[in-house]
Amino acid sequence: MNMSGQRRRIERAESCVSSVRQKSLTNTDADIISTLPDFLLSHILSLLPTKDAVVTSTLSSRWRPLWTLVPLLDLDEYQLLRTQNQTFRFPEIVSRIFILRNTVPNPAPIHKLRIRCFNDCVPLHIDTWVRATFRHRVQELDLSICTDPNEPLELPRSVFFCSTLVVLKLEGNFNILINPPSACDFPSLRILELRYVKFANSDSLSTLLNACTVLQDLTLNANFTNLDNFNLVVLVDTLKTLDLRVEPSSYKVHINTPALEYFSFSGPLGEDVVLENLPNLDDTLIDVDVQHGVGIQDYDVDVEHGVSIQDYAKRVRDFMRPLSNIVDMELCIEVAEILYDASSHDDIPMFHNLNSLSLFGFHYFEWRVVQVLLHRTPKLQVLVFDLSADHTSRSAIDGCLEKLQDVSECLSSHLTACHYRELSGNGIEMELLRQILKAARVLKTMSISVEDTLDSEVKLRVWEEISKYQRSSHSCQIAFD
Repeated sequence: MNMSGQRRRIERAESCVSSVRQKSLTNTDADIISTLPDFLLSHILSLLPTKDAVVTSTLSSRWRPLWTLVPLLDLDEYQLLRTQNQTFRFPEIVSRIFILRNTVPNPAPIHKLRIRCFNDCVPLHIDTWVRATFRHRVQELDLSICTDPNEPLELPRSVFFCSTLVVLKLEGNFNILINPPSACDFPSLRILELRYVKFANSDSLSTLLNACTVLQDLTLNANFTNLDNFNLVVLVDTLKTLDLRVEPSSYKVHINTPALEYFSFSGPLGEDVVLENLPNLDDTLIDVDVQHGVGIQDYDVDVEHGVSIQDYAKRVRDFMRPLSNIVDMELCIEVAEILYDASSHDDIPMFHNLNSLSLFGFHYFEWRVVQVLLHRTPKLQVLVFDLSADHTSRSAIDGCLEKLQDVSECLSSHLTACHYRELSGNGIEMELLRQILKAARVLKTMSISVEDTLDSEVKLRVWEEISKYQRSSHSCQIAFD
């Protein structure tokens, strides 16, 4: 059978089986569907929630084993308990599903196990289900659970020696304990996501990553407060994407990833941070926690940790310097402000290859801060402002409306697009747009979207005012949403 014919049969079968979910199949319809081959029916059932797929086993003897040919189990507490007047608890329903699978001859191996459990979650149950699944050649394990903090789930030893596992996703409320054996091995693991898990010791992550010889995508959301001097060491030659989100705690960072292409960091910086060997990195998102939310202009020292603003600014500079060859960057505006307020501007890293810069955050910015950034990005072509303004204060900050002293290279020769999102129409924002339109000599597009809360009269006033601004580029078009 050719591919187009097979696809038509799949689409026809899916259309027919959609009525199963509505429990409105006629005998004739059921007979038509029953004539389809097993591979088509199992494909259709794989598109349904596991609960609905299991229900089809009651249609007839032909349908009884078909759901066991689906190579995935999606055990979502909400989905399994969504029926009103449900008499069974989540663990009982899941246990019955496993029992039913075992009563059918030759069920398909389970390649993907997904468990979502938040209200009736006992580690012993999760452990049992995972162990039962890992007797097969599992390729993906996705756990999102919430257990008693005093009774964390420790992954079965078999998980750490699964040669077929490609995707491992773990999310909890710091109640999944990561305690890998020193000899653990993940020869096929390519995607690893660890969100709010608990590490057994300071080297648990390093031990885990050393076992991932082909890892390409790592996401880590973590808090290391239960451990002193946690070693956040990522030495993975094959890694292409790295997303780190850390909460205030004591940790050391060492990243050496020669294949890395995208790097995202969010959280406070410790004093021991090493980034090296990043020749292929071209896209980053930097949201360094600026003294845990304390404004740079308000404090000279972080009282909690005794770190001066100057010392913290040096940490930020040293952190960003190895990123100087990137092409695209998203940067929290407060990071730019700490670099401006506590550094010699010549000490701010130069980003010679930066093509696109997006500034985001919940803060009023200063035009002089933006100016300095533009001087450190000489080849910039795209500039994006994605800032949620602080509506508690509409007064101008000293320097916010400071006139442009000298035109940067990017404004005079390279900037072709500027996008401003969620414009509120206050004087600081309007002056910034006026300065850019006046200075950007090769600008082609200035696109502006306004806040939804603005009434039509204010929007019209803002549009009319911006339309009158002087433009150095005669080809510049203003797109106003």
